[in-house]
Amino acid sequence: MPDLNDPRTKRLVYRSKYTGTKELDVLLGRFVERHLPNLTPAQFDLYEKLLEAEDPDLFMWISGRRPVPEQWDNEIIGLLKRCDDRQ
Repeated sequence: MPDLNDPRTKRLVYRSKYTGTKELDVLLGRFVERHLPNLTPAQFDLYEKLLEAEDPDLFMWISGRRPVPEQWDNEIIGLLKRCDDRQ
């Protein structure tokens, strides 16, 4: 479980909630609120890496409007899609 007071974790939460795209802010903000406390260190790293993708691409992948490229298709995308489905 990530330390919620760690600067790296705080930076990740901030990046999730303030992407520059309101729709993505909502999706990623919901995701970190629900899943961040339970992420393994490996999942945390995958999520951090995923945030390096372009915002429009990330939104399209999560919303299912475009297929997820192989390099980004991992368990975090699955969690994000389920979070978008409000499950």
